[in-house]
Amino acid sequence: MYINKVLLPICLLSALTLPAQVTPTSAPDTVLADGRVFTKVEVEADFPGGPSAWVSYLRKNLNPNVPSDNGAPIGRYKVVAKFAVDPDGSLSDISMETNFGYGMEKEVMRIIQKSGKWTPAIKDGKPIKAYRRQPVTFQLEEDGVEITSEVPFTIFTGTDNIINVNIRRVKNSNLTVTISKGTITQTEDGRFIARVNEPGYVTITVNNRKNNSELGIASFEVKAKK
Repeated sequence: MYINKVLLPICLLSALTLPAQVTPTSAPDTVLADGRVFTKVEVEADFPGGPSAWVSYLRKNLNPNVPSDNGAPIGRYKVVAKFAVDPDGSLSDISMETNFGYGMEKEVMRIIQKSGKWTPAIKDGKPIKAYRRQPVTFQLEEDGVEITSEVPFTIFTGTDNIINVNIRRVKNSNLTVTISKGTITQTEDGRFIARVNEPGYVTITVNNRKNNSELGIASFEVKAKK
């Protein structure tokens, strides 16, 4: 059985007081209809009721089961949408900057499309067209299957990443673990070491060594080591 979570990093200027799993990101540029970019405006484009209302809307309407219903591996997926708030408050130019699939981008686009009219940005006392970027993170876990790293579902380039694998009722000595890119080796104490050289995403697959049946698969984001 999958356990699904939707984490909502919100792209807004104002400070947010939110649960620990929700973190604000840097604010996007505001763009005039003729293409000129301004980093400061008198009033930012905003959802009616402000940031807290937008978070509430997303939590209430996003379906966290979409990726698991479509067969996505366990893991964390940061989906990013971009859209414009026109001078009349309507939304346009809605597009996705990611392509994980499993229905995630479609679900985020659906929820943005039905969000209704926004309050437009104001520049020099006039409403302008402003672009916004909205990240939404889907996190999937599965009962009885634990494939984890020190930073959940994240590994780093050019270093040894410890991957702990625990499958209910199967000993680690009976597991075969593979990675879609890079290398993975097993230590004497039963842990696995993943090493990847390029940022991006990888999948780690766990099979039963005895019959080669698949026991679990997880998606990890690969980040450059700072």
